[in-house]
Amino acid sequence: MKKNNLFKAILIVSLPVALVMISFKPSGTGYNVGDAVKDFNLKNVDGKNVSLAGLKNNKGAIVIFTCNHCPFSVAYEDRIIALHNKYAAQGYPVVAINPNDDKKVPEDSFDNMVIRAKEKKFPFSYLQDPSQTTARNFGAARTPHVYLLTKTGIDYKVAYIGAIDNNTDEPEAVTQKYVESAMEEVIAGKPVTTNFTKAIGCTIKWKS
Repeated sequence: MKKNNLFKAILIVSLPVALVMISFKPSGTGYNVGDAVKDFNLKNVDGKNVSLAGLKNNKGAIVIFTCNHCPFSVAYEDRIIALHNKYAAQGYPVVAINPNDDKKVPEDSFDNMVIRAKEKKFPFSYLQDPSQTTARNFGAARTPHVYLLTKTGIDYKVAYIGAIDNNTDEPEAVTQKYVESAMEEVIAGKPVTTNFTKAIGCTIKWKS
């Protein structure tokens, strides 16, 4: 346990420096707050495909790019479950998407996604993005990377982009719950005060 915490601590300290030096996000791509997003149609761990258009009785969605292997993603799993449990009934379900190339990271294969979803009893959709088209359309760069979407007519527009909160390793030490704050403002019909934060996590493993 101590080794695992040390590993995550090293990642937390070193990762932002690496991200400053190297851009892992495809240049000129991705959504900004206020943009309408393209729909996707991706395979869920239950074998069925999921799209935004296919969501029922919803007012938006909390799209989170995440994966199996990244220690940041693992650290946030319980908090992602809590977000879904809190907001799905209010019309904002979590839709988790694994964007990684499973040739580079076998732990992120579809079969392993199914296993992980069962182990953690994910109450939300956990989709694979094998072509990485959806991740590139969104401009996702890390795992986890959150896009809060609100539904206007048939369009889904971006209301918030970034991190879940401000403490990866210690949930009890969180002082700013970015997604929850954004959600509460959206539900209240108010503009999102903090609509962008820097997502901290593992870089997406793009196809060569």
